[in-house]
Amino acid sequence: MSRTRGTWNTASTWAAGVALVAVLALTGYAVFSGEESGSDTPAKGGASPSASGSASPEPMYSAPADWTEPERWTALPKGQRTDERGSAVGFPHTVEGAIAMMAAANTTRIEGERSGTAEQLRMYHSYFGKPDQTPENAKKIELSSRETDKSLAQEMGVEAGRPLPSGAYMRAHVIGYKVIKKSDDEVSAWVLARAVQKNGEMAKEESSYTRTLVAAQWQDGDWKLTTEATKRALQAPESQDKPAIVAPGDEEFNAAGWTAIRDAS
Repeated sequence: MSRTRGTWNTASTWAAGVALVAVLALTGYAVFSGEESGSDTPAKGGASPSASGSASPEPMYSAPADWTEPERWTALPKGQRTDERGSAVGFPHTVEGAIAMMAAANTTRIEGERSGTAEQLRMYHSYFGKPDQTPENAKKIELSSRETDKSLAQEMGVEAGRPLPSGAYMRAHVIGYKVIKKSDDEVSAWVLARAVQKNGEMAKEESSYTRTLVAAQWQDGDWKLTTEATKRALQAPESQDKPAIVAPGDEEFNAAGWTAIRDAS
């Protein structure tokens, strides 16, 4: 049975990465849907050694007694290089390559002096197609991200624009996906992300999950997020069947049609 409960918090917002903030800012569509699982009831998928990148250190792992093994696993390919902003780029011209780019664009790490706004702008410039990269659009992303940064600062008890408290962080990574439509040069999918937020050294870590629709096109030798592809995906009948927000290991994960992500070697 799923342990999640509905919520809409700052960690969930950042968990959806550039896809959420950019799509909301550039298209006006509301594509976000999130649920939270508190730190007092850890989700089964959070510590799995097979899931992509733990959000927080886990010295040991043992599967819960009620763990249900995901039926579908994928080891996503890595980007061939790192761009000038520190983002992995150069993904293969395959469906898995498109999903790998989507996962990279929805992986966030905010702590210390590293702000969410800086992360969003990095991912926007690294992962959006050239037609969407305009000064006006960059400004929209920045303004939207600053508002979420203000909310995060308020939650953590610091003045907006100041570094986060010692030991505080917000980290997010993609743990699963479900393809909506695919062709040689365009892929759309639901991505399932997990975020963890800790408001200081002595604070409890809290976790949340998001389900976000993402669409990419093959442009200039790499996969890129585009508002054009996103609008098509949002309007497609297939996208109306939203998979349940459940972590790997939950008995409903397989029924929802998710594919879990393994770390690539």
